[in-house]
Amino acid sequence: MKILVTVKRVTDYERKVKIAADGSSLVTEGMSFVANPFDEIAVEEALRLTKAHGGEVVVVSVGSKDSTQEVRKALAMGAQRGILVVAGDDVDSDVYARALQKVVEKEQPDLVLVGKQNTDDDANQEGQLLAGYLGWPQATFASKEAGLDSDEEKAQTPGIQIDGQKATVIREADGGLEFINIDLPAVVTADLRLNQPRFASLPGIMKAKKKKIEEMDLGSLGIDPSPKVKYVAFAEPPERKAGQTVPDVDTLLDKLRNEAKVL
Repeated sequence: MKILVTVKRVTDYERKVKIAADGSSLVTEGMSFVANPFDEIAVEEALRLTKAHGGEVVVVSVGSKDSTQEVRKALAMGAQRGILVVAGDDVDSDVYARALQKVVEKEQPDLVLVGKQNTDDDANQEGQLLAGYLGWPQATFASKEAGLDSDEEKAQTPGIQIDGQKATVIREADGGLEFINIDLPAVVTADLRLNQPRFASLPGIMKAKKKKIEEMDLGSLGIDPSPKVKYVAFAEPPERKAGQTVPDVDTLLDKLRNEAKVL
């Protein structure tokens, strides 16, 4: 089977993002960038599925040419091919999804795996938009049921089960777990507990340097790059007021009732 997986370049989620003095944008100068962690989970799941069923993993990213680094990382993990749709840095979820639609129509994969959300905007829209544009079934927030296997088996077993042209996806819900059966081809978004992504080995890194990354221009796909979502302003959240220490429970209840008015 052929699996198409997305990898987006995002700001390092472990670093504090700074806001420009005029509040119009974020300061990216000197900021480190990484592959979206949910996309790394999707790459890992694709590698496990192709190990179990055979096939090819194709990684695709939409963004600036700097995104080549994140594609190379996925190739070092074990993906066979990479595709970069060269676009600006202000690509929103809709433009990203429409670019992916064109790539999917060209590649004709059996399955598309997408991280459930990107840690830069947390929009949680690309997978759903892509499935809508393609007219494909979708299963969101793919997770993995606890207790099915030993820890060692979990490290190798795909969380998404494939049987012919059907897939079973386990997703977390408020009341427990949902088992979703979908027909392939389909779009699945990966949640946090689906798996633990592997580290790229030194041989994998060396091999990735020789693997092919095909470049496409966003304009050549016939897509209007104008984002539908525009950021008006950025601002730090208001500082929290200092807490108060009270001498006893009665005073606490009085303040909650008469000052905070939550009782």
